[in-house]
Amino acid sequence: MVERSTAAVDVADNSGDKPLTAKADQSTADGVAQNRERDTDSSESTEEQGSGGNEGLNRTSPPELHSGHKLARRYRLEECVTRLDGFSSWRAVDEKLRRAVGVHLLPADHPRARSVLAAARSSALLGDPRFVQVLDAVEENDLVYVVHEWLPDATELTALLAAGPLEVHEAYQMVSQISQAMAAAHREGLAHLKLTPGAVLRTSSGQWRIRGLAVNAALRGISSDTPQRSDTESIGALLYATLTQRWPYENDAYGLSGLPKGVGLIAPDQVRAGVHRGLSELAMRALANDGATASRQEPPCTTPEELVKAIGEMPRIRPPEPAFTAPPEYQRTTYQQGNYGRPPAHPGATQPVPAPLPPLQGRTGKALKWAVSALLIAALGLGSWQLADALMDHGKSDDTGNTRTTDENDKSSDQVKPAQPITIKGAAEYVAKGDAQAAGDVGKTYDGNPSTYWRSRSFLDGPEMQPSFKPGVGIVYDLGSEQAISSASIGLRFGGDHTTVTLYATDSTSSSTPISSMKKIGTLTTNGTTAKVKVDKNVKSRYVLMWFTALPHAPGDQYSGAGFKQAVTDVKFTG
Repeated sequence: MVERSTAAVDVADNSGDKPLTAKADQSTADGVAQNRERDTDSSESTEEQGSGGNEGLNRTSPPELHSGHKLARRYRLEECVTRLDGFSSWRAVDEKLRRAVGVHLLPADHPRARSVLAAARSSALLGDPRFVQVLDAVEENDLVYVVHEWLPDATELTALLAAGPLEVHEAYQMVSQISQAMAAAHREGLAHLKLTPGAVLRTSSGQWRIRGLAVNAALRGISSDTPQRSDTESIGALLYATLTQRWPYENDAYGLSGLPKGVGLIAPDQVRAGVHRGLSELAMRALANDGATASRQEPPCTTPEELVKAIGEMPRIRPPEPAFTAPPEYQRTTYQQGNYGRPPAHPGATQPVPAPLPPLQGRTGKALKWAVSALLIAALGLGSWQLADALMDHGKSDDTGNTRTTDENDKSSDQVKPAQPITIKGAAEYVAKGDAQAAGDVGKTYDGNPSTYWRSRSFLDGPEMQPSFKPGVGIVYDLGSEQAISSASIGLRFGGDHTTVTLYATDSTSSSTPISSMKKIGTLTTNGTTAKVKVDKNVKSRYVLMWFTALPHAPGDQYSGAGFKQAVTDVKFTG
């Protein structure tokens, strides 16, 4: 199987749905339900298209594997993100190429094992970069596993829609790129059949990619007699959701509210004001079913190829113009006689030369001239007297002037020195109870790159964490030697109500030291994405614990579902 250098995104995408013909088991995150941590995926709503089988699901249980297990002496399992319908999905590490990958695992005797292998190998042969690539598909030691890319810089459409509808150009780009990719897949005989908001990803460069081509449907036993029609309707539903932030059916799904019951399928521009008319009609043409068509009665699109053609016939939607702030008008700061308060002249106009004021005439003029002259003479005399007096005083003070002490210099030398950054030499995750959160990512909090981060898992209860399940999450930092610490600056990924972080001085990076025996040196509660914790005076320590006891609510992403969670992007200590 051809190796690829791109990192991967987790595959198992339930995103709040079940196939109509198959009841899915409640998923758990790595089998630790006692921590009440939320999975990446859930299975709580209804699949809107396709059909699936439930053959033999109760006869096969998922492989009992654990974090640290290694497949083919190469792929080390790190975190279970889904356990459902007899298979499990993991975030793993390819130790040979030193990169993150995703892995699907199921027993070799699972009723869907053959179809999953066939789907994975067919998807890998497509080799289209618009899809998350399958890197390996193997049957080994009574296990079938599929290895695929992991895209750490990508964001699910589910998470994007949690913030609101997409901007019109973004929605246009999404439907264009997804339609073109699926048209290419169908030309090779491949269908998706599970094209949900959780299967569509936007990378940091703005490109849209699709994960789980053929594989996600095979894992869940979903099939369709009209695969092109099913995928086209799914694209129409995705476009509908990006325009309205609503799911185009009566049932709520994927974190989106459904349409009001009894009103049927209505156009997006009737659901929300300001929706682009052309994209609204395009969504209706893709969703057209049982006689329902767009408002202009255009023919429905029944294949991705027809959808691509319809998009090509639309006027191109250009990206929004970048915001431009005009520079402030130039202000002349030097007063010019005769121009103060005068409006600016038109370009090219000749400026009239102001006529000089006439000289003072008559007795009044002469009197004013004599008065001004007298005042000038008096001012000159007074100034001369003060100058002479100052020179005499200076001669007297020559002997005593050299006896001045260096008090002023001493005072300036006693000024507070600027804070100096403290270099972090190492770090380790502190686990007071339960499992670690992302122990392998602690180094990303001080690597100087704000786009990388360590994250907690997603919790059901919050913002305050529950000591009975998880008293807190955090990292212990090693400063190399005992340091005088004045403050800590912490960059956070999620804002909201609210984050509480406390700093403790401890004796090592080990989690064996209880927090009750540590010294509390500073604390802060914030609703923003930065936290600057001031440390108590005269504190010196080599090891500092950054401990979170309250987490804000945040939407789902490629690592975990919506819930109370936090991620740390950058940590700096100053002394």
